[in-house]
Amino acid sequence: MSSLNNLEIFLVAPPGLEPVLADEARAAGFATPTAGPGGVTTHGGWDEVWRANLTLRGATRVLVRLGSFRAFHLAQLDKRARKFPWGDFLRPDTPVRVEAVCKRSKIYHHKAAAQRIETAIREELGALVSKDAAVVLKVRIDDNLVTISLDSSGESLHKRGYKTATGKAPMRETLAALFLKAAGYDGREAVLDPMCGSGTFLIEAAEMSVGLLPGRARDFAFQQLASFDANAFAKMKAAAKVDVTSSTPRFFGSDRNAGAIANSQQNAEAAGVALLTVFTEATISDLQRPDTRPGLVIVNPPYGGRIGNKKLLFALYGTLGKVLAERFAGWRVAIITSDGGLAKATGLPFLPPGPPVDHGGTKVKLYQTDTLP
Repeated sequence: MSSLNNLEIFLVAPPGLEPVLADEARAAGFATPTAGPGGVTTHGGWDEVWRANLTLRGATRVLVRLGSFRAFHLAQLDKRARKFPWGDFLRPDTPVRVEAVCKRSKIYHHKAAAQRIETAIREELGALVSKDAAVVLKVRIDDNLVTISLDSSGESLHKRGYKTATGKAPMRETLAALFLKAAGYDGREAVLDPMCGSGTFLIEAAEMSVGLLPGRARDFAFQQLASFDANAFAKMKAAAKVDVTSSTPRFFGSDRNAGAIANSQQNAEAAGVALLTVFTEATISDLQRPDTRPGLVIVNPPYGGRIGNKKLLFALYGTLGKVLAERFAGWRVAIITSDGGLAKATGLPFLPPGPPVDHGGTKVKLYQTDTLP
């Protein structure tokens, strides 16, 4: 059983970017973050669970391992689930949902397993079980070992709580933040996105630059748990308040689509970083170098999977590469695409690409350059 002061905390990450999230967690002071398949493991008390949800930009969700026990049949699962200390974690007045997965175990029916856990919680704790509950228990039965975890996040953490306007194929905020970090962005340099869509890269970069917390505008499932201390969490949030009124714009977005520019401006306003950002309606050919010190160009162009005809995209990538090479000396370039041929069409001197990462069902890679000559 996990100690309430030394919980095992699992930070879910997009496969391929686990080491980047581990670096973020390490820099944020979490205890010995260890990257593994699908995420990063760390340890701490409930306050660290809150802090992970509130402050980590790259985590998709935060799971807490509550404990484990052996069970070889449903009757044994029922008996041991009834002895589990649900009251340490769950409140009797808060509905709960149970999701179960069974692998290589004598208990092989996941729905029957979930029902046994639900019955134990309902009869021993007195809590309601509901398919719509915000509090979700994840039960994994693997080689007859029953491991019980709790999803402390609720809605996926890419939902920051302010983004209202999106276009086609938007990049999730968590993924954008990890790609920014993988491209070496440290919060201090200028960032430009010449196909900015709904402004995700630039809003994430702007927030990072002034220390705005990604979870500041939303609620979390952990706020409905027995361990939650509203006053302590309020102090945690208040300690990170930031003033952006005197900041100079360093985040530049352009797009040929007027609707995308309107969406970006609306989202930047809602996020509180409008003063840090400039959005301009412009084609790639019209792209101008900002009057600022060199920084990072990061872009997620169309790659033919869902948007655009791939044959037509080679010319677009060629134009993008030519404009960046001619006008952005001293800048670094990072491009996210699913097609190495399209990346090559830019003519830019890319380093070996990063690992494949799932973006909406498409495997993409990060291609980046050193400083352009």
